[in-house]
Amino acid sequence: MANFLLPQVTAAICDANPGLEVQIVALPRVFNLSRREADMAIAVSPPETGRLTVQRVTDYRLHLVAHRDYLDRHPPIRGLGDLTGHRIVGYIPDMIFDSELDYLSEIGMERVPLASNSVAVQLNWLRAGAGLGIVHDFAIPAAPGLVKVLADLVSLKRSFYLIRHGGDRKLARLSRFAALLFDGLRAEVSRLEARIA
Repeated sequence: MANFLLPQVTAAICDANPGLEVQIVALPRVFNLSRREADMAIAVSPPETGRLTVQRVTDYRLHLVAHRDYLDRHPPIRGLGDLTGHRIVGYIPDMIFDSELDYLSEIGMERVPLASNSVAVQLNWLRAGAGLGIVHDFAIPAAPGLVKVLADLVSLKRSFYLIRHGGDRKLARLSRFAALLFDGLRAEVSRLEARIA
């Protein structure tokens, strides 16, 4: 989200609203909005507690991908069993802060030889032909050469949620920004996913 969606969406909002200042804090953790650590957050799981307003922004897809160069240098992959001999790129298992990010366990992969808590680092490993990994469909256009692998067997769906302080719905400025962000993110996910369909 922070790397592949928010920059262009917030830039467009700022272009239409001169003088607006936006700060994106891209940390792999859950922010405590009740303690005002941020005005709003985008998460992959809705919070279960707190006086918060939660809106599901959009669903998005993820697929197993590899760079064409990697696939050319390694044995063919025709089924999930063929993944055993391949190097996998993913999250550091002990640093997965939300079960919705535990993509690899869903496809039975427990060993992650190339691991990072950063989606950008993972994507750069894949871009460099270092292995196979799960990638957001909306990020694939930013990495020419990446192709889906076993797309009919490995297709995950997740959602983004916009989370705000419960009382902030009365603040016109924040509500207007939230509405623009909501609409912009939905449109951008659709646009980028359509480029690889």
